[in-house]
Amino acid sequence: MTEQNLTEESVSKTMLKGLTLKELKDFFTAAEEKKFRGEQVFEWLYGHMVQSFDEMSTLPNYLRKKLNLYCELKTLTLVSTQTSQRSGTKKYLFETNDGHLVESVIIPDIKRTTLCISTQVGCPLDCQFCATGLMGYKRNLTSGEIIDQFLLASADYGKNKISNIVYMGMGEPLLNYANTLKTLHIFAEEKTKDISLRRITVSTAGIAPKIIELADSGLKVKLALSLHSLFEETRNKIMPINKKYSITENLEAVRYFAKQTDTRITFEYVMLKDLNDRSDDLNALVRLCKSIPCKINVIPFNSIAHMNPTGFAKELEPSQKFRVDEFVKTLRDAGITVIVRYTQGEDIAAACGQLAYKNLSQGEGE
Repeated sequence: MTEQNLTEESVSKTMLKGLTLKELKDFFTAAEEKKFRGEQVFEWLYGHMVQSFDEMSTLPNYLRKKLNLYCELKTLTLVSTQTSQRSGTKKYLFETNDGHLVESVIIPDIKRTTLCISTQVGCPLDCQFCATGLMGYKRNLTSGEIIDQFLLASADYGKNKISNIVYMGMGEPLLNYANTLKTLHIFAEEKTKDISLRRITVSTAGIAPKIIELADSGLKVKLALSLHSLFEETRNKIMPINKKYSITENLEAVRYFAKQTDTRITFEYVMLKDLNDRSDDLNALVRLCKSIPCKINVIPFNSIAHMNPTGFAKELEPSQKFRVDEFVKTLRDAGITVIVRYTQGEDIAAACGQLAYKNLSQGEGE
């Protein structure tokens, strides 16, 4: 990286956060530096979680100065946090460099502490039970913006305290496949701090071709499918993406994923009164779970009233507690692993399906 090939006139700032180990090595090689500098920067970024080049003490002074002049690390700014007094769930509001707002959530539990991260600004899928869909879609997040949620939340919450990650915040990860995959490659490296792929879950509403691509990627992450109904007509109503990628097609894809990766599929199932909590729904779910290695996350429907929904979304109601209990008991009696994801963070609009933030420049808040 010489004075001659790095002048302010010829080189614009390059964002290094979000680059994989190979990309960082290639970057420094192209800049006429030793390849191992890429390894050092990778470890500083994702292992030590530093937020500036000046903290990278193993780099020579001249190189840190050059990196400050011609490269960039900042992708997000932490705007605010909220902590649930009921559950300890903590919600983070971040602002991108171009002024968009995204949210992440830390969910503490006895055995694990899970970070739920976003992959898009908003979401284009318009799932009727989800607040994020009601806020619309702006753009994909970059790989740097995705992984920076983990880095910044870890710095605030305490290094080494986050044990699990779910790509289940704002947006559909598999519609931002390239950037999602880059972050998974970063987490797959031994130099990345304390997070292994076996503790990462990618959640999808059902983008069947990308599920197959992910299965073939060699990255053995866990997969969660937002199921919510096994009947095409019902699923079309609550998840319009089903009209493009049917539940039949998606179930073929997840079967392939389970076989290819030798992992168990998680089915997410939000309980909606008189819509997907009928006996027919329960019987179909039992049949499915006997045909594929899986577990079910049963999720009581969380209010999206803070987004002032209209139309069909406004009509949705949570299943009554006795019906949720009957559902869970029948599934467990059939030998199926069921986890009931009781509401955590509803008091700060951080529960499942509640992540959304309107544009502050329009005078609107949550």
